[in-house]
Amino acid sequence: MEIVNAIGRRKAAIARIYVKGGNGTIQVNERPVEEYFPTLPLQHIVKQPLVV
Repeated sequence: MEIVNAIGRRKAAIARIYVKGGNGTIQVNERPVEEYFPTLPLQHIVKQPLVV
């Protein structure tokens, strides 16, 4: 199973993402996206780039 990673930087902030094949769940800091972002608008923003 291949893992694709990317890094985004802005000023002092660094964001890292790792994408791998799986069962379709999204995790943020090892927690389900629904737990990390409790409101539906935030969940939609996170999932929007992944919609095909």
